[in-house]
Amino acid sequence: MRFASHRDVARAFERGVRRAGLPIAHSAGFTPHPKISYAGGAPTGVASEAEYLSLGLTSRHEAAAVRERLNVALPDGIDVIDVTEDAGGLPASRLTASEWQVVLPGLTPDSVRPAVQRFLALEHAPVERLTNKGMRRMDARSAVVTIDVRGNVGDYGGADDDAALRIVMRHTVPAVRPDDVLTALHEISGVTPAAPPLMTRLAQGSLGESGVVQP
Repeated sequence: MRFASHRDVARAFERGVRRAGLPIAHSAGFTPHPKISYAGGAPTGVASEAEYLSLGLTSRHEAAAVRERLNVALPDGIDVIDVTEDAGGLPASRLTASEWQVVLPGLTPDSVRPAVQRFLALEHAPVERLTNKGMRRMDARSAVVTIDVRGNVGDYGGADDDAALRIVMRHTVPAVRPDDVLTALHEISGVTPAAPPLMTRLAQGSLGESGVVQP
């Protein structure tokens, strides 16, 4: 599922809604589309346990029943964790930060901590990333609230002795991603995992006073 694009997931979810027999509302116009909106979709190449979407139904259904019907119809790897009723939809303003787990294969926590400390001491950490709109330059440091270096517990891939970063990041425009932070760490201190890092979004929501992401 890490390598499913946002469009792939959207198609799978639309099929799941049809298979579940939910009375999905459609937009008006010549080519109606199901009223399913996504907020802050994860980039291709990462896993996530905290994606949000909004469904517009033509009749009221109990939230628990909607969740059960969707989970029966959706493919393995896409699970609906919770359903709530909200007539106003899901405002993007509620989702201002994310918490990430980033496993760095072949690197130990002790080898990564000095680079993280140097990064956190910076005022700015400019990086560049090629996007579909061309090369974008962004400040990786301004988006990062906290980085905690720890040993990998193995729940998100990698070996038990690999370093794992817990990163809390603000949602910025343009969006700064965990791989942008890794680019900055590499440029600052040459931090290079032995294999591609394993990135998982753990939470998405509002940023609390203590730097904790509150769903």
